[in-house]
Amino acid sequence: MIIDAEKIENILSHTTQTAVSLIDDILAEAGAAHGLSLEHAAALLSVEEPALLQRIFKKAGEVKEKVFGKRIVLFAPLYLSNECVNNCLYCGFRKDNRDAVRKTLTIDEIIKEVKTLEGMGFKRILLVSGEDPKVSGVDYLVDAVKVVYENTGIRIIHLNAPPMEIEDFRRLKDSGVGVYQAFQETYHRPTYKTMHPSGQKKDYDYRLHVMDRAIEAGFEDVGIGALLGLYDYRYDALATIAHSQHLYEKFGSHAHTISVPRLRPADGSPISHAPFPVSDREFKKIIAVYRLAVPCAGVVVSTRESSALRDEVIRIGASQISAGSKTEPGGYTLNKFQISNFKFQNDSTEQFSTNDHRGLEEMIGAIAKNGFLPSLCATCYRVGRVGADFTDMTLSGNMEKFCQANALLTLQEYVLDYAKNGVRELGTELIAKGVEEIKNTGLKKEVLKKLHEIRQGKRDVFF
Repeated sequence: MIIDAEKIENILSHTTQTAVSLIDDILAEAGAAHGLSLEHAAALLSVEEPALLQRIFKKAGEVKEKVFGKRIVLFAPLYLSNECVNNCLYCGFRKDNRDAVRKTLTIDEIIKEVKTLEGMGFKRILLVSGEDPKVSGVDYLVDAVKVVYENTGIRIIHLNAPPMEIEDFRRLKDSGVGVYQAFQETYHRPTYKTMHPSGQKKDYDYRLHVMDRAIEAGFEDVGIGALLGLYDYRYDALATIAHSQHLYEKFGSHAHTISVPRLRPADGSPISHAPFPVSDREFKKIIAVYRLAVPCAGVVVSTRESSALRDEVIRIGASQISAGSKTEPGGYTLNKFQISNFKFQNDSTEQFSTNDHRGLEEMIGAIAKNGFLPSLCATCYRVGRVGADFTDMTLSGNMEKFCQANALLTLQEYVLDYAKNGVRELGTELIAKGVEEIKNTGLKKEVLKKLHEIRQGKRDVFF
């Protein structure tokens, strides 16, 4: 059983405001960066006292740095299609949204969008598709991945696409996709049924088992998540952790990423407000608990959140963050020129509204100013640090050195090829500081050598 609903509900019903002494014990256990039980994760989720919450946040930040260093990975989503056969009540892509302007990118349009992102400095993208197999089925997705690799300098492509059968997953993996991502949205079965009244997505169990099929087809790395606000956040957070634990027990690897989307308004959605609102304080608590319970996972925070909140959560466990996101097909190029609210013919409907509109350069500057290391690294997927090996390396503390070194190398590339508006100077200072912080003299020597190679014109240098 992937999700034992009775067990989760029993844990929550017996979890009260936990004694300070127990929190101390849990945080001491979490500090080893080996994860937490569902019971201990529930205890941390029950904490309301501000001083205790600050201790949880501090420990989550320490564990994140122990596992991944100061680096924060940056990426951009690219929406391929907003055509969909489902009727998810919270989504602008829903089939019954009669006001939606539908769009599926052609191959040429995909290349144009990706080249625009590449021109900003992105090396890693997440392709996202609506769920209509007639227009964005596996043939279309495989073609999209191949043309991006063949026609651009993008180094790794991740994919958020509908659940499918093992044979189709094999084709996607063979095309070069790094991480396969799909969200359960809510793990609470009755709520799931209400939120997904029609379409192929209404099948809770088929979607729940999608990661098992993807891994069996050859995907070593998969990404999961719950859409916060559809149901009690404590239930969905524990279920998300349980899902990752299931993958570890069955395949030897935790979820590679755990995304933390919070419900946002969407044009054409009948839900104007979250049925179970999640406050900023609760949102931060969820991120911290994900980090402590599944320390090897990349905790991903999207542009749904405000700039101030996103700057804050990188201190308490978030390790991956998007920048300049557009949630409609063609958003980076086709809809570039708009006047007020006038809609051109090539406009297309967004999946949801974004909140943090900073582009890549501004995000790199903000991360640096907050004392962290922006990273455009795409190495692990290409050198085989994936799946069970990745999980073992992170839990044993052997990943941080690679993350830190590769972040410095990709930042050097960005500084030389793209940076302006003061980011070049800021990045140069950050690189020098980052090199000084490397304790291993042999590694420091190799990093300096590779940085010199980049300054001499070599690109795509990594450990």
